[in-house]
Amino acid sequence: MIANDIKTKIVLAISGNRQNYASDSKHAVALGISTSVYSEIKKGNTEQKLSDAKWMSIARRLGVSLDDSAEWQIVKTPTFEYLSAQLELCRANSLSGMFCDIPNIGKTVAARHHAKTHKNVVYVDCSQVKTKQRLFRFIAREFGLTSTVRYTDVFDDLVFYLRSLDHPQIILDEVGDLVYEAFLEIKAAWNGTEGCCSWYLMGADGFKAKLERGVGLKTVGFAEIRSRCGDKYNSITPPEGDERRKFLLGQAMMIAQANASTGTDYRQIARKSDGSLRRVYTLITKGE
Repeated sequence: MIANDIKTKIVLAISGNRQNYASDSKHAVALGISTSVYSEIKKGNTEQKLSDAKWMSIARRLGVSLDDSAEWQIVKTPTFEYLSAQLELCRANSLSGMFCDIPNIGKTVAARHHAKTHKNVVYVDCSQVKTKQRLFRFIAREFGLTSTVRYTDVFDDLVFYLRSLDHPQIILDEVGDLVYEAFLEIKAAWNGTEGCCSWYLMGADGFKAKLERGVGLKTVGFAEIRSRCGDKYNSITPPEGDERRKFLLGQAMMIAQANASTGTDYRQIARKSDGSLRRVYTLITKGE
């Protein structure tokens, strides 16, 4: 059972997240709860309002820890600074772009933080919503729109709504996991929101290879998507060699220093991680 103090943390996170939505009702839809339950929770009435599964779902969505461990500190690493600046530039000017780099350098953390701290910005883990219907129903729900009606209505309502918002942005992470039809739908959505919505595509080497293969084979949609994103794969990691190793170790050192408990040799943690930020997290939280 979810303890009351954990529920309090989740309610505080809900309150902080509310600023990103136009109304309580849209925020409730995004959280997957009814407006009446939302209203009660907002007042602090949490007893028997939601199932433990729903509490956990909301906690996961808002990045709330379900135990009493110390909150993981976000560090402004070079990757974080670079990607945050990229996302803000695109958001403010309704531009689209791409970021393609090696795994485990902090792309997702930076993108999630940007979405969490900016109104009308939605982050999508495409590995969880690979088809066009799952993808666009998820995006619609994140913006607080009804996502359970006929799909064509969901898509049309989303495009219409995006055109009414102030500088909306959609960040598609792990975009290489999407099926082909989803790419075509992204192109259609981009066409319907041109000049008023920023689309930012993120992934690792597999995403670049998939897009370039599609362009090479003249597969409909791939060249258009690349063109709409500026025909450029942005990245920050240096090429292979000592420069890259120094860059990755430096980032790992920053993360380890900020999150390791007092007295822990954070330098050793960074070295053991071999520059992987996911490995830094595992070493600190699991004590490996």
